[in-house]
Amino acid sequence: MADKKPNSGIKSHRDLLVWQKGMDMTEATYRLTARFPKEEMYGLVSQMRRCSVSIPSNIAEGFGRDNTGSFVQHLRIAQGSLKELETQIMISVRVGHCTSTATDVLLASCEELGKMLRALIRSLQEQS
Repeated sequence: MADKKPNSGIKSHRDLLVWQKGMDMTEATYRLTARFPKEEMYGLVSQMRRCSVSIPSNIAEGFGRDNTGSFVQHLRIAQGSLKELETQIMISVRVGHCTSTATDVLLASCEELGKMLRALIRSLQEQS
């Protein structure tokens, strides 16, 4: 079992840039969905909020486990939630709940976070 925090000064999941970006994405998702129609409260709004919350939550949970394999598994779950969120953002545009202009920054953040997750997974696997 490889140590996931070798001499990096990272003591908490809150120190991880990938977790911080996930939190920013969750906040942006809540702000975006606050403008959706009320009839979507139990549809897209709920779904988008749940999967956005899942991203930093799984990063934190995986970090909290003292096992690199478990951390990687939770990072992959976060990746899946990220892909769900991207899809739901695109659906929101297609059904007219928001404009592509309003979602461009959020989708760019999804792409950046996806790259960060992939890089972290690769790095952890190379340490194992």
